[in-house]
Amino acid sequence: MIKKATLVFLFIALIAGKVQLFSQQSSGELNAIQTVVPFLTIAPDSRAGGMGDAGVATAPDVYSLHWNPAKFAFIDGSGGVGMSYAPWLRNLVPDINIAYLSGYKRIDTKQVLSASLLYSSLGDVPFTDDFGNLERTFNPNEFALDAAYSRLFTDNLSGGVAFRFIYSNLTGGSYAGGVATKPGISFAADISSYYQKDISLFSKDARMAFGLNFSNIGNKMSYSDSQTSDFIPMNMRLGTAETIFLDQYNSITLTVDMNKLLVPTPPIYSGANPDSIIAGKDPNVAVPVAIFQSFFDAPGGFKEELREMTFSLGAEYWYNKQFAIRGGYFHENETKGNRKYFTAGAGFRMKVFTIDFSYLMPLAANHPLARTLRFSLSFDFNSLQARR
Repeated sequence: MIKKATLVFLFIALIAGKVQLFSQQSSGELNAIQTVVPFLTIAPDSRAGGMGDAGVATAPDVYSLHWNPAKFAFIDGSGGVGMSYAPWLRNLVPDINIAYLSGYKRIDTKQVLSASLLYSSLGDVPFTDDFGNLERTFNPNEFALDAAYSRLFTDNLSGGVAFRFIYSNLTGGSYAGGVATKPGISFAADISSYYQKDISLFSKDARMAFGLNFSNIGNKMSYSDSQTSDFIPMNMRLGTAETIFLDQYNSITLTVDMNKLLVPTPPIYSGANPDSIIAGKDPNVAVPVAIFQSFFDAPGGFKEELREMTFSLGAEYWYNKQFAIRGGYFHENETKGNRKYFTAGAGFRMKVFTIDFSYLMPLAANHPLARTLRFSLSFDFNSLQARR
């Protein structure tokens, strides 16, 4: 009987940042929200990764599908493609990585189509029997395949919708507890909007932007026929960005994102009766109920609901639209996962392609995310055609 599938779920929990490792106890009770396929919440590209994982309201780029599909309606180019790669949790294991491929094509002045593939490999995991004998080695993997449509409604407002197929193979069909496992499959959608307006700020030309994205709204996922289905990371991302054009060569952007998972918060059960809830709401509800209930189901009340929000602060400086320097900070409450880290990054825009990289610096010592690097490379179709 193969038992080591639990190692995979441990890795997944670490990726989500929901396991309380290398952190200090806070004044509240630990009550992190758990979901499956948390790789969907990881920033896949270096630009947003360098700005504290903020991206819902920043200027559109080829990676906008992950953050806010509606941004594509305002993108300057006629098409483009981008690739990103990140070794992940290298402080724990040597072979976990995340790769991202994204592209878009403008249909006309108001409409844009886009697609992406997000792939996560969890490295080689040994599966053993009850006596510790090695049965086999398996490479768990997950991916999400997206297609999106974005449209300009007015000169300042756009909307977007994305459809997502999610596949998660963590056990390779092995048996766990005498039960056959299977890959988890889910379908989800994003609904987003984006607003931008040119203004004057401090006697300088500026651009104000707001973004909203309800992402991963989809069905629950199960890894066996007998297992209770679990929620995928349905999420609400809301943010704003302000860009000041200092002169014809220099510009600076300040941005902030707020995230709220739209899934149930674990309630507090009675010690005498494990099925009796003494605080919070029943988490075994349908997806529409879970989304609505997620705003008031925390057993700690409104204070705990506020603690469930994560915040991303970012800054980006561009010189002559060719060289960028970025910095940011990500904050998650101690009782909800305790991810707190600074980020830094840079970008170089050539005539045909753009190269970006970012670096993650956790506040806690020996953190699993320490020294995380992301690399991104993107191509603009307009520039490629101009060189022919």
